[in-house]
Amino acid sequence: MGSAPQYRCDGGRRRAGRWRRAALAALITGAVVVPLSGAVRPQTPAPAPADLAPLSASTLAEAYAANRANAAEAARTAAVHHDRDRAATDRRLAGPARHLLRFDGRGSGRVTEVLGDLARADRIAVLVPGSDTSLDTYGRFHAAAAALYRQLDRQAPAGTRTAVVAWLGYETPGTVSTTVTTTGRAEQAAPHLRALVADLRAIAGTGPRISLLCHSYGSVVCGRAAAGLAVDDIALVGSPGTGAGTAAGLHTRARVWAARGGDDWVGNVPHVDLDLFGTTVGFGTDPVSPAFGARVFTAGDGGHSDYFRPGSASLTNLARIVLGETKAVTHD
Repeated sequence: MGSAPQYRCDGGRRRAGRWRRAALAALITGAVVVPLSGAVRPQTPAPAPADLAPLSASTLAEAYAANRANAAEAARTAAVHHDRDRAATDRRLAGPARHLLRFDGRGSGRVTEVLGDLARADRIAVLVPGSDTSLDTYGRFHAAAAALYRQLDRQAPAGTRTAVVAWLGYETPGTVSTTVTTTGRAEQAAPHLRALVADLRAIAGTGPRISLLCHSYGSVVCGRAAAGLAVDDIALVGSPGTGAGTAAGLHTRARVWAARGGDDWVGNVPHVDLDLFGTTVGFGTDPVSPAFGARVFTAGDGGHSDYFRPGSASLTNLARIVLGETKAVTHD
């Protein structure tokens, strides 16, 4: 009899603790997963995507041309609707030097852009972005891809051809939203990421090494897509978790890497995995913890947006991973 009140009290404290952890996970994740939050904006109309032939090395130039034309049409439509920012973004993507594997200007937008000669590449890196990445913030995502491409060009051995694919192929969650704390958007995105890898194999063949470089919420997407995927390396940077308890739980033959900058606030996100009203909140084990079992590499002292900063330890190591120079990768 005397122990019953103490049992109820302990249980109540445990339940309260779980609720506090869940609330804290939601609040902190919403605050730090990406430092810049895209403002809510009206939806500007855009044409439907171009109708493309199945992608292959022989249809690649045709696809690029069709998607540039579609982006140009989207720019004209946006201008008619007085959306100057969207029109300017679309016009830049329609430029003759841009290689768009996919383009959809509707809503928040979808873009898959190639830097380099994809059909002849020996090493291919796919960048998977985190929350609040859209056509309206695409410039910063493109800048990260361009920085990686330049780094690969500097570090690649003579004769090694590289390509970088900036994949904005899903509706990323908003930083200040409930979706950023759950795997829902990642589960929707995973089939599209798998389809991209299949497209890359159809274009470049089975020979090239393909690496997924997954930033922030993008690491949750990679975690959901990883099982059986024909890639060689998966690198998780600034990751709140993958939804898997361990690297082995991703069920991939790829090498799994992880890094976190010394000033990345995502390190303060509680690594919880809670079932609230039938929805799982949080992403489980910290990817840089020994318990997860990834190959942890040096990322330097940068913050959440600094992993692709020119001159950074993280960018140097990511390039080494893409190039297959795994023994050169530095570790903390």
